[in-house]
Amino acid sequence: MLAPQPKGLEKLLRDKSWILADGATGTNLFNLGLSSGDAPELWNKTARNKIKALYRGSIDAGSDLFLTNSFGANRSRLKLHGAEDQATELSRVSAEIGREIADAYTRTVIVAGCIGPTGELMEPMGNLSYSGAVEIFHEQAEGLKAGGADLAWIETISSADEFLAAAEGAHLADMPWCGTMSFDTAGRTMMGLTAPEMVKLIKKVPNQPIAFGANCGVGASDLLRTILGFSQTNTSVPRIAKGNAGIPKYHKGRIFYDGTPELMTQYAILARDCGATIIGGCCGTTPNHLRAMRTGLETHEPQEPPSLKKIQSTLGAFSSESDGTDGNAPTRKRQNRRHKTS
Repeated sequence: MLAPQPKGLEKLLRDKSWILADGATGTNLFNLGLSSGDAPELWNKTARNKIKALYRGSIDAGSDLFLTNSFGANRSRLKLHGAEDQATELSRVSAEIGREIADAYTRTVIVAGCIGPTGELMEPMGNLSYSGAVEIFHEQAEGLKAGGADLAWIETISSADEFLAAAEGAHLADMPWCGTMSFDTAGRTMMGLTAPEMVKLIKKVPNQPIAFGANCGVGASDLLRTILGFSQTNTSVPRIAKGNAGIPKYHKGRIFYDGTPELMTQYAILARDCGATIIGGCCGTTPNHLRAMRTGLETHEPQEPPSLKKIQSTLGAFSSESDGTDGNAPTRKRQNRRHKTS
C-alpha cells in the first residue's frame, strides 16, 4: 500500500527549505482601530473587512502561513466579555474568513487556526482541571475545523499540562497541529519549562505536532537562544520561531515595539541558522517587517548556527544571563494577560 501523500503544511515543509509565517495580530488590529481592552475576536462578526485586511496584509507581504483571529476565542477568555457561548462560532468565522482569503491566491497559503491559552491556572495551582481544559480547547478546535482551517496552531502556552490539554483538544477534533510556548522568565516559560524540557514534553504527546517552537517572550535575542536550545537536542521535528519585533516601549498611552524591519531581517536570518524552519514575527511585527524578512530569507546562504555572542551583537543583549538550564533561573508571579500585546 502506498504511503499517504503529505498535504497542507506538511507538503509545504517538504517542498520548501523554510516557510514565512505571519506577524502580530493585536498590533495590526490596533492599527486598524481596535481599542485596548476590546476582544479582537468579536471583530470576526462585526468588522469582517478589517479581519480580511489583516490576513491579506500578511499574505501580500510574503507570508506562506497566517494565524486566524482566534487567539482568545475560547470559552474561558470570552467569558470576560460575556461572549463565552460564542466560542465555537467566533472560531469558525475566523477560519471561514481565512479560508476565503487564502483560496483567492494562486500560491499555497496555510490557514492556521490560532488557539491561545485559557488565561486560567490549572490544578493544583488554580481551579482549571485538565479535563476542563481539554473540553475548552476541543470546542474551539471544532469551530476552527468547521471554518476550514488547515491545522490548529497552539501558541503562547506556559504550562506543560495546558499544552498537553490543547494538543488533546486538537486530536479530538481530528486536526493536525503545531505548538509554541513562550519562554519569558530567564530562559523558561512562566511555569518553569526550559527548551530541552519542551522537547521532552513533545515526545510524550500521542498525536505528534507537525512543528513546534517558541513565540512572543521577551525579545528576539532571547527567543533565538531558545531555538538553539531546541536544536541542540537533535530533535527532527521542524522548529518554529515567532519573535517579537524588538522590545516594548510605552508612549502616549500605547505600547509599541522598537524593532525595525532591518533588525527583524537579521532575526529571521539568524533564526534560520539556529535551526528554525517556520519563521515569523509576534508582537509588534507588521507587514513591513514581514516584507523585509522575506527578502532577507530569499537571499540568505545558510550558515553554521550562530554563537550567543553573535546573536547579542546583532540583535541586542539577552534579558538574563541564564538560558534556564542551569537551575538558577528566578521564578516570579504575575497576572495572566488577556492577550499577548501583539
